[in-house]
Amino acid sequence: MFILFGLRTTIHPLGTLRSACRVCGTVAAQMLSERVTRFSLFFVPLFRLRTRYAAQCTACGATYGLSRQEATRSAIL
Repeated sequence: MFILFGLRTTIHPLGTLRSACRVCGTVAAQMLSERVTRFSLFFVPLFRLRTRYAAQCTACGATYGLSRQEATRSAIL
């Protein structure tokens, strides 16, 4: 008998925000995204293991992490 289990990470875009980049300092569009890692059993996702938020600068391409509060506050604006 085989048991198939694993992890899958999906990226959900939250929106775009125009602000200063933390890395290069340029005021440009920042792409906000949510990364969700789920545990799956027999290819059926069962529950979330981890949720992380990130922003990517469109000027320099740098990606940096955000807290949940920063991401939700920025996505509303």
